Amino acid sequence: TVFENIELPLILNKVEPKKGKTRVLQAIEWVGLGDKINSKPAKLSGGECQRTAIARALVHRPALVMADEPTANLDAENSHKIMKILVELNQELDTSFVFATHDEKIMGYLRRIIHMEDGKIVKDEWIDKGNA
Repeated sequence: TVFENIELPLILNKVEPKKGKTRVLQAIEWVGLGDKINSKPAKLSGGECQRTAIARALVHRPALVMADEPTANLDAENSHKIMKILVELNQELDTSFVFATHDEKIMGYLRRIIHMEDGKIVKDEWIDKGNA
């Protein structure tokens, strides 16, 4: 199920079950899958599977998350929702995110963009967010 999928890394790292359940439920809430908590992967859309994977990556509240195309299977609304969540988590949990993406919809959420072509950095830009 979605719950079990997100819970797995906590079980493997021997996180106390009560604490683990709280973390899983919070991660599920972050990505908006509360109504899918008991759903099996075969019953989820591609976007719901993507959000489950994001929740699984965040359940430990890591210092760094490296994500390859984190919004690839999401529609525009869910892409923006996920990016807003990741920005909030960046601030609240002090988690850094590194994205490899071609999705220009998410560029407005980023503070730094490193452009690459053929494995080489061609541009490195810092985005001025004012006081944000």
